Amino acid sequence: MEQVFAPWRIEWIRRDDKNPDIEDCVFCELPERGSDRENLLVARSEHAFVMLNNYPYNPGHLMVIPHVHTGDYTTLDDDVLLDHARLKQRTLDALEAALEPDGFNAGLNLGDGAGGSIDDHLHTHVVPRWQGDTNFMPVLSDTTVIVEALEATYEHVHDAFAAQDGATVPDEDSAVVFE
Repeated sequence: MEQVFAPWRIEWIRRDDKNPDIEDCVFCELPERGSDRENLLVARSEHAFVMLNNYPYNPGHLMVIPHVHTGDYTTLDDDVLLDHARLKQRTLDALEAALEPDGFNAGLNLGDGAGGSIDDHLHTHVVPRWQGDTNFMPVLSDTTVIVEALEATYEHVHDAFAAQDGATVPDEDSAVVFE
């Protein structure tokens, strides 16, 4: 097996300005700010919300995030667990309708060494995948090719959430709400 070394990635890992306008936790603060659209929040439920990943692996890379600030999945109570799981289902449905992927990667990065950049507020990544979507660019040249702007992806996914049963949209800058 050959090895590919990417020493330039350590600069991203050790960067100081991860979220310069965030005081404590990005997942606690962004849902409390004014514009859901501006902050890339596409859907909300009682105990969780969905937002686009600001640094997507693929177009439509979403995160389903409980409101409760914890990095320990085992501490979530039954109401939060059920709501989080139901919102993941809605997320899969919305991505299927909006982007028609061939499949999905979905999962949590739990703990310091699990590969996530935020480990103190758990979040489930849902990444649409298409046949042949992986190529040499991110592996050999530290380049990720994202074929659609976040704003366009937001529109597709937001519309797909809004079309689901039980969805309401308070205004054009708000995430879709599920009661």
